[in-house]
Amino acid sequence: LFFAWGAGTGERGERYESERMSSKAKGASPGGGDRINSELFTLTYGALVRHLLLDLESPEEVNKQLDKMGQNIGIRLVDDFLAKTNTGRCRNFREAAKTIAETGFRMFLGCSAKVTQIDDKECKMVLSENPLTDFVELPEKLQPLSYCSLLCGVIRGALEQISMKVECEISKDPLKGDERFELHMRLVEYVNEEYPFKDD
Repeated sequence: LFFAWGAGTGERGERYESERMSSKAKGASPGGGDRINSELFTLTYGALVRHLLLDLESPEEVNKQLDKMGQNIGIRLVDDFLAKTNTGRCRNFREAAKTIAETGFRMFLGCSAKVTQIDDKECKMVLSENPLTDFVELPEKLQPLSYCSLLCGVIRGALEQISMKVECEISKDPLKGDERFELHMRLVEYVNEEYPFKDD
C-alpha cells in the first residue's frame, strides 16, 4: 500500500483529521480545483488510512472508522455546499443523487460522476475518476480494506442533514480489479425534522 505518512489517530486524531480533510474539501474550487490541492488531499487521505491500519490492524475496523469520519465530514459540508452553489435543499432522493453526482463530487473531489439505474429509492453513481486512489495499490492481505469508505460516510452524513437516511456502499472498485469506481446508494427513509420548541 503506497501513500505518505500523516498525523496520528485515536479520538483526537480522528477529530483533527476530519476537520483538516473537511477544510481541504471546502477549499477545492468548482470544476476541478487546484491540482496541487487535489494531490495534497490525496496524500493526506493516504496518510490517514495508513495510520488507521497501524493502530486498528483489522481492515474491517478501518472501514468502519473511515465511514464514521466521512459521516462527520458530510455533516459539516452541507451548509458550505448550499452557500457556495446558491441552491435550495433537495426535495427528494432523485434530486439529491443527481446533485451529489453532478455538483458535489466536482466541487469537493474535483471529478464528475454519472447517476445510473435510478428510481425513487435507489441508484448507482459511477465516478469518471477517483483522486483518492491516485498512487495507491492494495496488496493481497489488504483486500478486505474498503479504501474509499470515507466517501460513503460523507454521502450519508450530508443527506442526513437534509432529512434523508440512506445506505451507501462501494459496489465496484478498481483497487479490487473492477474497471470503474461505483457507489450504490439506497434510500432508507425520509426523516421528519425535530423542532426544539413544542407547540402549547
